[in-house]
Amino acid sequence: MPAWVEGKLFFYADSPPRRLMELFSVKWSTMVLHALYHWPDERARTGELQRSLQGISKKMLFQTLKELEMRGLIARHVYDVIPPKVDYRLTPLGRTFAEPIEQMYQWGLDNQSALDEMEACYQAASSESAVDPSLQPKKP
Repeated sequence: MPAWVEGKLFFYADSPPRRLMELFSVKWSTMVLHALYHWPDERARTGELQRSLQGISKKMLFQTLKELEMRGLIARHVYDVIPPKVDYRLTPLGRTFAEPIEQMYQWGLDNQSALDEMEACYQAASSESAVDPSLQPKKP
């Protein structure tokens, strides 16, 4: 857990919350896990995943699959056929990680008006900063 130091909360680099957030740093990782969680037999081929994840490039999909595989969240299965056939599936560890992601995604479905409100606030703040240069972030 994070540590309390002099009444302040510190998230050290090796703390569980920081380690967990590293998994979210790859933009598409939760979506790939979500897709595999719901895919028939919990396995999908690369092309199927790419078609189901609108906006992901082939390169980004391969990078995401590789990272998830390296972390032990998905397994790559190569069939001994010609032409080559590969699919990806959740590992037991991946399933345990996908379950809380499902809860988060369900929150999004149940609270679409909150998501709309967040987007409206963001758009309003973005347009304000475009008009008022003092609200724009300082460049290093």
